[in-house]
Amino acid sequence: MTTDAADVDLTRTAVIIPALNEAPSLGVLLPMLRSMPLGQTIVCDNGSTDDTRAVAESNGVTWIREPKRGYGAACWAGMQHLASSIEIVVFLDADLSDDATMLPELVRPIVNGECDFVVSTRVPRLREPGSMTFPQHAANILFPILIRLGWGHRFTDMGPFRAITRESLDAIGMHDRAFGWTIEMQIRAVELGLCIREFPVPYRRRKGRSKISGTVRGVVLAAYWIIRTCVGLWLTKRRRMTRPERPV
Repeated sequence: MTTDAADVDLTRTAVIIPALNEAPSLGVLLPMLRSMPLGQTIVCDNGSTDDTRAVAESNGVTWIREPKRGYGAACWAGMQHLASSIEIVVFLDADLSDDATMLPELVRPIVNGECDFVVSTRVPRLREPGSMTFPQHAANILFPILIRLGWGHRFTDMGPFRAITRESLDAIGMHDRAFGWTIEMQIRAVELGLCIREFPVPYRRRKGRSKISGTVRGVVLAAYWIIRTCVGLWLTKRRRMTRPERPV
């Protein structure tokens, strides 16, 4: 599935790509993104030992290194290098599991002023067989339930492929630096009353072994951080909700 980017203004959109030893995948992904009139593309190297830097620089994108391990740490580092002209921020994994050609359609509702935050949803009809592991399926059942019980909003997924206005992202004030990054963003978006939309996207088997769902240690750490994030935000919800938030 592809879409034409010509009628979507992407010149004020930045793509942040956290990456750890993803050189082969980046070699495919970055040329795809170069065909779009993006304002900025940032590869956040989370301590790679392969040619991730060389691939990024050969494709003319911004490469930064974040030595502190953690998905959130890499995403946060990328945010610190956004150009002043950027108004929309897209987060996209480097492993080719998400169809990057859908980026214009993901961003379109924000460009058109229809919403503040778009989260990809990996619906069964668009998923390649075997593209989601058992831990991913379990998380997609458990954590939307937790958000619905704790915050009253019905999400269907925690897809890492997402777009948000920079103003909203700044207002959220992301704190997580590990695997709770995606769920923190979704919970805080609900708390701030952002206009949220879910967008179905194709999902494919990732290239290479997952650093999270591909190992027992990765699964346990991810589950721990996501549960910890949910519980921590729920316990402190009243305090946040009773103080004035920065307008978005």
